[in-house]
Amino acid sequence: MRKDRMKTKEYSAGSTVLTVAFVLICLVWIMPIYEVVVNSLKSNNAINLDVFALPNSESFVGFANYVKGMTFGNYPFLKAVGYSLFITLASTALILVCTSMAAWYVSRVGSFFSKIVYYLCVFSMVVPFQMVMFTLSRTANRLSLDTPWTIPVIYLGFGAGLAVFMFCGFVKSIPLEIEEAAAIDGCGPVRTFFQVVLPMMKPTMISVGVLEIMWVWNDFLLPYLVLDRTEYMTIPIVIQHLKGSYGQVDMGATMALILLSILPVIIFYLCCQKHIIKGVAAGAVKG
Repeated sequence: MRKDRMKTKEYSAGSTVLTVAFVLICLVWIMPIYEVVVNSLKSNNAINLDVFALPNSESFVGFANYVKGMTFGNYPFLKAVGYSLFITLASTALILVCTSMAAWYVSRVGSFFSKIVYYLCVFSMVVPFQMVMFTLSRTANRLSLDTPWTIPVIYLGFGAGLAVFMFCGFVKSIPLEIEEAAAIDGCGPVRTFFQVVLPMMKPTMISVGVLEIMWVWNDFLLPYLVLDRTEYMTIPIVIQHLKGSYGQVDMGATMALILLSILPVIIFYLCCQKHIIKGVAAGAVKG
């Protein structure tokens, strides 16, 4: 009995230490977001004087920074929101449909060609974007992929690696007998995938979709290199253009637009976080 009590006390002490440690880590992680929220309500001069100070009667400007950020320059902010939204949704939908079908084929066929495709997808995850960004920019321009309507094709190439890797792990956990039963009932490969396999992929689809949405929505470098910035801008590009004369940056307006840009992703992530955990766990059943 004494040994059991000692073990219980040691376990409770260890869990308390871990809880305190993780709370401190969470506070450090949340601190930058807190500073963005606070500074979005302060004047630009107050931010430059002391970025960590709380707003007071002199520095508090309310929502003036939000209005200034959305009306700054000649490019409408809502237009950038529309382009970001379209690129994010179109790219994510294209990645989910194409990579889920590719992962199903790779996992079920098991040929030499399918193995090469799988390892190429895995290898693409470790290739730095900086290695291909200059050639990519020129190639996209030559192939007319430099518009919001065609850039999802480029995102498909960069996002396929992780998506195929996660989908393959989940497909291998699906019993083959289910697909054989569908084939006996007269389902062809396409019908089997869309009516039998795809509904079972829902947890992984949601988790991959959330990861891709967060990536594409916040991406700055790829649209900056590929898009014609005289006509098309996304939210990160508009934020980068919040500069006055001599390169001066209005930090208040910048903080306001940063907060507006991350809010949709945070809300979406909080709504789907349980599905992300299910999807990652399901994809890790078999390697």
